[in-house]
Amino acid sequence: MQKTGLILGPFLFLITILFLDLAPDNPMTTRMAAVAVLMAVWWITDAIPLYATALLPMVLYPLLGILDGRSTAPIYANSIIFLFLGGFLIALAMEKWGLHKRIALFIIRRVGGGPARIILGFMIAGAFLSMWISNTATAIMMVPIGMAIVLQMESRFERKETHNFTLGLMLGIAYSCSIGGMATLVGTPPNLAFASIFEISFPQAEPIAFGSWFVMALPISIVMLAVVWLMLTRVFFRMPGHLTLDRAIVDREYEELGPPSYEERIVLAIFSLTALLWVFRSPLHLGSVTIPGWSQLMPHPEMMDDGTVALFMALLLFLIPSRSDDADSPAIMDAGGVMRLPWGIVLLFGGGFALAKGFQVSGLSDQIGSSFGALADFHPLGMVGLVCMTLTFLTEVTSNTATTQMILPILASLSVDMQVNPLLLMIPATLSASCAFMMPVATPPNAIVFGSGRIRIHEMARVGIVINLVGVVLIATLFYILGPAILDIDLGSVPDWAVQAGPGG
Repeated sequence: MQKTGLILGPFLFLITILFLDLAPDNPMTTRMAAVAVLMAVWWITDAIPLYATALLPMVLYPLLGILDGRSTAPIYANSIIFLFLGGFLIALAMEKWGLHKRIALFIIRRVGGGPARIILGFMIAGAFLSMWISNTATAIMMVPIGMAIVLQMESRFERKETHNFTLGLMLGIAYSCSIGGMATLVGTPPNLAFASIFEISFPQAEPIAFGSWFVMALPISIVMLAVVWLMLTRVFFRMPGHLTLDRAIVDREYEELGPPSYEERIVLAIFSLTALLWVFRSPLHLGSVTIPGWSQLMPHPEMMDDGTVALFMALLLFLIPSRSDDADSPAIMDAGGVMRLPWGIVLLFGGGFALAKGFQVSGLSDQIGSSFGALADFHPLGMVGLVCMTLTFLTEVTSNTATTQMILPILASLSVDMQVNPLLLMIPATLSASCAFMMPVATPPNAIVFGSGRIRIHEMARVGIVINLVGVVLIATLFYILGPAILDIDLGSVPDWAVQAGPGG
């Protein structure tokens, strides 16, 4: 697939440049389409590393006369990038000092009881941690704890008897890590990609703040988590009534952590304060009630954004001294934390943002939007469902970040042409990109639990395809209900900021 993509991408690029003329009065549109096709093929086939493909606009935009290098380069380092970096540094501090494991074990101890409740405890812990730290890191931490419980169950009962519990627990860990990330802007890369692409596509619109996203997405995430837990424990994997679980394993692991260290308490305080500052930075609209934001108390509230908060709080980690005996760590965080930042993801983000800007300045967004004029009479809820379905199953075989960055600029132009609020299509698409539950390759958590050796592909696919479909219905329906009230979406019209400053406007 990689070799095919490596050849197919440039071939389609040349075909588009030489033989297509999408807009006779604007040749830049066709050239931009060629760049988009090349990036899409290389991203989908993973022909070269994703972040390497993301650098193509820096080379091709100046060569093709789309955008000069001086204008393209800043797109790779906007405020959303710094929100991601600040949030990730706080997450790395949680991992470094073991706070994430303490939080996970605390939740599991509080919720756990019978087998079904143990699964619920793991799912709540996985979802909560994935709201703030990498879902990959969360799954890597949760699977060994889960396997210890599985082995303890298998020592008391036959492996055949405990198989349903094992499947429910492992899949519960994987799915909860993906579902939890939906709830916050920093929870998963597609959410951050949306925030920036929306701002690029519609510069006159009010940016989506952390708090607004959280209030909108958290209920969707909670409902999905509850439904998935019920399906795993009541529909797919019913637990035999005689199975009992000795909670001593979880208790022992928690006790082995000892009392919270000074560093853990500092990181917990910074993490908690950061979350509060993010949520309440800008006014929160809860139907008829509006909670004022703390940024309104600042001399220049319009200059404060979530990236500013993230970096300020992350910098505190480098200023507060550590009391650890480790001489290499004089402060809570050190240079090693910066080296562990996922710079490849940062470049991947930048490539997606550059792609969105290219769609806008070249007029390709307008061209795509007008090509789908037949969809203008399509009911918005049906369109939302179709978008959710497409993203959910497409991300089973492609990077959800790259896929989101390819699709969102198209949806931005399509929504304007359909005369609907762009948020009505773009946000459900973003949420659905996190809901790939069928294949081990779909998400890192899926791959990690598959690596436990206790799940076969057909077992994951059989459960995953049903939960994929359930997720499509839940996301489309819940967002259609909650989105208009929380994000001030008028279902009957396209907003002025989309008409005046939409793609190509």
